[in-house]
Amino acid sequence: CETCSKEEAKYRCPRCIKYSCSLLCVKKHKLALSCNGVRDKTAFISVNEFTDLNLLSDYRFLEDVGRTADAAARHPTMHSPATKKLLYCLRNKARKCNIDLRTLPVGFTKRRENSTTFNCMEKKFYWHLKLVFPHSHAEYTLKGVPDDKTLADILKPYIDPVESDPVVCQRLKIYTMSPQSDVQILMKIENRKQNSVRYNELDAGRSLLDNLKGKIIIEYPTLFVVLKTLKNDMVVLGQDASEPTENSDSESSSLSSVEEGEIRDSA
Repeated sequence: CETCSKEEAKYRCPRCIKYSCSLLCVKKHKLALSCNGVRDKTAFISVNEFTDLNLLSDYRFLEDVGRTADAAARHPTMHSPATKKLLYCLRNKARKCNIDLRTLPVGFTKRRENSTTFNCMEKKFYWHLKLVFPHSHAEYTLKGVPDDKTLADILKPYIDPVESDPVVCQRLKIYTMSPQSDVQILMKIENRKQNSVRYNELDAGRSLLDNLKGKIIIEYPTLFVVLKTLKNDMVVLGQDASEPTENSDSESSSLSSVEEGEIRDSA
């Protein structure tokens, strides 16, 4: 057992492949790693490890995606003039700010979660925002974040040793104890193939709007907060020796491949 190291393991977590000996240890490992115990159907599997079971799993996954997309297309609010007008207005305002905002069909998780609005009087966005802290296995959802707020101010309630909430501070201890210069904010580049995931590094001193300009956003931004001194598998665009530095929105990719990536990520 990888939790208590005392008893013989009887169970294996489908999500993180941790071995446990009892229900108590299963609950402990889920709490410690913020693991939901649900297998990641979109996890990358090499050709050498690919089996008939993986093929069957992928086939069922595609069937589920097809049913979800069909149900979403039949949803009454999908064809509501008010809904279409609201989404068109949101995308149009984002386009004027040089942001490629893309929305998913009704029924997808990110579409249901998204609470992003645009205030016409103030002429600014109030974003639905997700913060992910990989080193602490934690994530938080923010609603109504003004687009003129800097990333540093957005992160203060979470990783600032003085201003952060005591409970949050304890959970994100590894971040609060690290110097601010070690904190790196990344955002996934959406228009790349599944096996070549790259991230853009954002500027904490600039506003959320400035950081989102020139980028593709699927429903709402998801920011990954990492520490430079700790190893992680997130490759920042331009830092891979095998590829040159280039702007994300200059990369050429077909619309079908982007839509496929959106469906896999959101399902």
